[in-house]
Amino acid sequence: METSTLTRALFTAVVALVALERLLELAVSRRNFRRAIAQGGIEAGASHYPAMVLLHVAVLVGAPAEVWLLRRPFLPALAGIAGAVFLAGTALRAWVLSTLGSRWTTRVMYVPGRPLVREGPYRWLRHPNYVAVASELASLPLLHTAWITALLGSAVNAVVLSRRIAIENDLLARATGPPRRPEMKS
Repeated sequence: METSTLTRALFTAVVALVALERLLELAVSRRNFRRAIAQGGIEAGASHYPAMVLLHVAVLVGAPAEVWLLRRPFLPALAGIAGAVFLAGTALRAWVLSTLGSRWTTRVMYVPGRPLVREGPYRWLRHPNYVAVASELASLPLLHTAWITALLGSAVNAVVLSRRIAIENDLLARATGPPRRPEMKS
């Protein structure tokens, strides 16, 4: 097998594994969503959710398509940097999921009476999951120089996240009062 074909096939396999991981996460999210609703949870901003899902699907389909159709080269130095960013984003997202546990969903949810989580990455960041996802969406396509997908995906993600964060901040403000900066623990 030619080297360029091999690297494209390996990249496609990596993206397929990420897509499988996302499908498993969606199953966890649905379970947690149903649990939150049963506990009196409130969802906000459901209208933007299809755009977010479409964005993620577009990046997962678009990156391999760009690599194959536009015959993108594999650049080891770029792949190394992108891989490090992707792994850091994935580690941060895993930390978020671990910290939130059964509270984590892909939807904007609030369960009245539940205190906000202020541990794990939430000690330092108000929206650590969005930092992680933005890192992953930008870096995954760059593992094999799919720069158009990385650029367009990141731009659309910025628009979607600006709307989602506004919705989440509004819900949190109504539920708990004005947003506070996370406290730094020494």
